[in-house]
Amino acid sequence: MLRAINQKIQQRPRLFEAGLVVAIALLILFAAPAILTAVGQEFRVNMLGRFLALAIVALGIDLIWGYTGILSLGHGLFFTLGGYALAMYLKLQLPEGELPEFFTLYGVTELPWFWKPFYSFPFALAATVFVPMLIATLLGYLVFRNRIRGVYFSILTQAALIVFFNFFNSQQKLINGTNGLKTDTTKIFDMYVGSDDVQRVLYILSVVFLILAYCLSRWLTSGRLGRLLIAIRDDESRVRFSGYDPTGFKVLVFAVSAGLAGIAGALYAAQSGGISPKTMDIAFSIEMVIWVAVGGRASLVGAVLGAILVNFSKSILSEQFPQVWLFFLGGLFLTVVTVLPDGFVGWIRTTGVEQVRSRLGRRRLLTYPSLSEDPEVEYERQNLRN
Repeated sequence: MLRAINQKIQQRPRLFEAGLVVAIALLILFAAPAILTAVGQEFRVNMLGRFLALAIVALGIDLIWGYTGILSLGHGLFFTLGGYALAMYLKLQLPEGELPEFFTLYGVTELPWFWKPFYSFPFALAATVFVPMLIATLLGYLVFRNRIRGVYFSILTQAALIVFFNFFNSQQKLINGTNGLKTDTTKIFDMYVGSDDVQRVLYILSVVFLILAYCLSRWLTSGRLGRLLIAIRDDESRVRFSGYDPTGFKVLVFAVSAGLAGIAGALYAAQSGGISPKTMDIAFSIEMVIWVAVGGRASLVGAVLGAILVNFSKSILSEQFPQVWLFFLGGLFLTVVTVLPDGFVGWIRTTGVEQVRSRLGRRRLLTYPSLSEDPEVEYERQNLRN
C-alpha cells in the first residue's frame, strides 16, 4: 500500500514537469518567433535557434559537472567536431567531380580519403554524435582509470583542446585551417542552408533536439544512476568503499555529454553559417561552464536557462555597449558566484520561494523530521483533504 502511494506521489511531479516542458516548447516554437517578428526583431529568431543549440551542450556540461562533479574545460572540442562533421557533408553537396572551393586554392586535386565517407548523410549524422563520444571515451578511460580528477582533469581537458586547436588551425589543405568551413552557401536536399526555409527547419530541430537532450538527461539523473553520480560527486572514495567502480560511470557520463556537445555543434554550425577552430578556443569552453554556473549546477532547467540568458545578455550588451560589454558580463558572473553560488534556479529552490512566501505572510512552519517528506502525510494532504 505504502509503495503504491509512493509511486503515485512520485508520478505527479514528473507529469507536471512533462507538461511544463511541452508548454515551454510550444511557446518557443510558435509564440517566440511571432513575438520577435512583430516587434521588428526577426533576426533574433535565428539567434534564439543558435542559443537553443548551445543549451544542449549546457545540458551535457551539467551532467558531467553539476551531477558528477567533474569540471571539463574542453567541451569546445566535442562541440567543434560535431560542427565539422555536418559541415563536411554540406561542403560535398556539389556536382559530381567538383571539389570544395578551398581545395583548389591550395592546389589539392583529389579529395582526401577521410572526406569520402561524408558523402553519406547518415554517416555524417552518426559522426556528429559518435566521433565526439569516441574521443571522450578514450580520453575519459585513460584519465579516470588512473584516478585523475579535480583540477588535474580540468587541465588535461584544456591540454587536449589546445592540441586539437593547433591541429585544425594548421591543416589548411585538408580542412581549410583557420578559415574553417562555411555552410550558409552550401545546399542540403537541393536547398541553400542559409535560406529562410532551411533556417526555419533548423530552428524547429533545435527545439526538438533540446527536448530530447533534456529527457535523456532527466532519465540519466532521476534513477539509481543519477543517485550514484551524485554520490561520486559528493564522496567518490565512499562509493569505491561500497563496492562500485566509478570509472565506468564517469566514462559513460563524459561520453554522453560529448555526444550532446557534438549535436549542439552541428546545429550551431548550420545556423551560424559555418564552423572554424575558433570554437575550440579556451574562452568558449569556459563560457559553457559559466552558463551552467549562472543558471544553477545540478539543475537541468538552470543549465538551459543559463545558456539562453547569458548568450542573449551577451548579444544585447555587445550591441548597446560595444566597448565595455565584457565588464557587464564579468560583473554578472561575479555576482552570481558570490551572491548566488547555486545559480538562479538554485537560489529559487533554496531561499527564493521561502522569501516570497515570507513577504506574502505565508511562511511555512518547518519541523524536524519534516512532515512534508513523509509520504503518508503527503498522500493525506493530496487526497483526503476533501
